[in-house]
Amino acid sequence: MMEYKDDVNEHVYQLISDIKQSKISGSYDLTINTVSLLKDIITHSEWQTAQELMNVVRTQGIKLVKSLPLHSCVGNMVRRMLKIIREEFLAGQQSRPEEVDPQDSLHKLVTSEGGRDDYSKPVAELKPSVMEHIGEFQMELETSADNIARQALEHIHANEIVMTLGKSSAVEAFLKKAASRRKFEVIVAECAPFCKGRELAASLERSRIATTLVADTAIFALMSRVNKVVIGTHTVMANGGLRAVCGSHTVALAAKHYSVPVIVLAPMYKLSPQYLRSYDQDLFNCFVSPEGVLDLADGGILSKVHVYNPVFDYVPPELITLFLSNTGGHAPSYIYRLLSELYHPDDYDL
Repeated sequence: MMEYKDDVNEHVYQLISDIKQSKISGSYDLTINTVSLLKDIITHSEWQTAQELMNVVRTQGIKLVKSLPLHSCVGNMVRRMLKIIREEFLAGQQSRPEEVDPQDSLHKLVTSEGGRDDYSKPVAELKPSVMEHIGEFQMELETSADNIARQALEHIHANEIVMTLGKSSAVEAFLKKAASRRKFEVIVAECAPFCKGRELAASLERSRIATTLVADTAIFALMSRVNKVVIGTHTVMANGGLRAVCGSHTVALAAKHYSVPVIVLAPMYKLSPQYLRSYDQDLFNCFVSPEGVLDLADGGILSKVHVYNPVFDYVPPELITLFLSNTGGHAPSYIYRLLSELYHPDDYDL
């Protein structure tokens, strides 16, 4: 058993290393690789009850979350696996016949709300049912981007001007899907210092979509001409706010000023039960070199200033009009309900 534990640790630390070295990047790839790792752990671990299995998954999940605090989709997948185990345990319990008094059974049903289930009870065929559920979940992940893109024609209409920021694969697929049936214009803010917006603009141009690339400073000036804003996000927080690429707050504020709707494309695996903790920014944000936006030749000035270049912005929920996920459109105020369907409250804090 110890040999396998060492093997598990090796795979966990290998995934952490690959993510930190950017061998695995992008929320989707992180999600897929995390689910595959957890599936292998569930398959090969020695356990007898749902409680033992949840302990195994939680132990390895904590290592991932502590090592990758900014990659919330990793923690989300750990919580999702725990939710799947809980659901299959309860399904197995309900399908198992029990020799109890009917009145006692009715009493249990009435008083079960708020009670705690005993996951240490053995359930037959728990492992096959958990693996089948995980397989279905993996299929859902694979189709999530297509399901979001299919909704494009419902939200983008002919001759509209759409603004976006930086580069998001979900936004790119969304706009290209809409362009297959509609003619519209896209304004792309370059999103310095990484300037990923240039890549998106070039890709849209190759697809024959009328695209204008602008500097971030032109966002407010052009917003009065825009019909809607479509952006991606890194994480959807528990209150409906966003942890999105830096510059998203600027776009959302400008859109609010001109009453332009802001649509956020966010597959369900980006929904996190975390809140923004203003006293602990290290768990919410990170900082990179400002080299991309500074003239390094002017060393005289640079030696006298401190420059902070955050990667993420926090966008409060009141600036968001609609979330589009692979399950449809949702208002920011509905996020709490989606979280209760995706994760168990006991797993919010790993």
